[in-house]
Amino acid sequence: MSWMGFGTYDDGAGLKPALALGEKLYDLQQVLKAGAPPAKQEWLAPEGVRAMLGDWQEAQAWLKAAAPLAEGRAQEGGLKPVPDAARIAPPYVPQRIFCAASNYAEHASEMGTELAAKAQSKPYMFLKLSNTVIGDGDTILMPPETRMLDWEIELAAVIGKRGRRIPVEDALSHVAGYTVINDISARDLNVRSDYPFKHDWFQGKCHDTFAPIGPWIVPAWQIPEPQAVRMRLDVNGEPMQEDTTANMIWTVREQISYLSTIVTLEPGDVVATGTPTGVGMGRGIYLKSGDRLVASIEGIGRLSNEVKAEAL
Repeated sequence: MSWMGFGTYDDGAGLKPALALGEKLYDLQQVLKAGAPPAKQEWLAPEGVRAMLGDWQEAQAWLKAAAPLAEGRAQEGGLKPVPDAARIAPPYVPQRIFCAASNYAEHASEMGTELAAKAQSKPYMFLKLSNTVIGDGDTILMPPETRMLDWEIELAAVIGKRGRRIPVEDALSHVAGYTVINDISARDLNVRSDYPFKHDWFQGKCHDTFAPIGPWIVPAWQIPEPQAVRMRLDVNGEPMQEDTTANMIWTVREQISYLSTIVTLEPGDVVATGTPTGVGMGRGIYLKSGDRLVASIEGIGRLSNEVKAEAL
């Protein structure tokens, strides 16, 4: 078995969980009919991916057994992928998305941010809400209040095991898998002058559709070292961001450990681990209606979305 993921699709009759093999989706019910080991009924429901994350120890064992069998049946022609016309939905809609700010030195520099030395600092985290989540192929709505809409590709770690005050060395054992997230940001709404507080990231980052996620989740055992994957984001076919997670200031392990000193991390929580250099603000260009973004991460896949002006 070379590669697999798990996610959700919509065939017009509702949401259904699926396996991703060779970047094609296979309905979980059909995988079972093809001879996969029995699965829990809640994994087959529309919210099946969330249920799997909540029962990750059993779910990952099932995936390890089912995926090679499904791959073999697909190669024999006994298992067909879902139709191309089916919509790839977000794998699930997380209730909590924890986001790392200024976690790449070059990105901090392009934004004019002065960072303290790591030894005198700790991660800076903020939240995005569930209303921001959309999937591959869905539309990013540009609010009429902004003229400075921007992109930020990030590696997202999906939590699969509950934890509080997690030691750094144990942090990755709490990760079920990884996916791609694009932290869409309205830069002109991120700052305010009517209060003594300089920033308002709720206003700038929590609009509807501001967190494309997907196209699926790749189990953590397939990315054993999250500090060694490459990321790229294109706008209208032109490369804008291209970097490796090796350049993070705070590693995935350190971010998870830090977060767990504040809140108990729960299965289904997402940790968006920061974006590298190459955002629009650093280049002096911003998104407009009709622009197409493709965010891709090595070993996971491509997340494509188009921008459209929000109707008033």
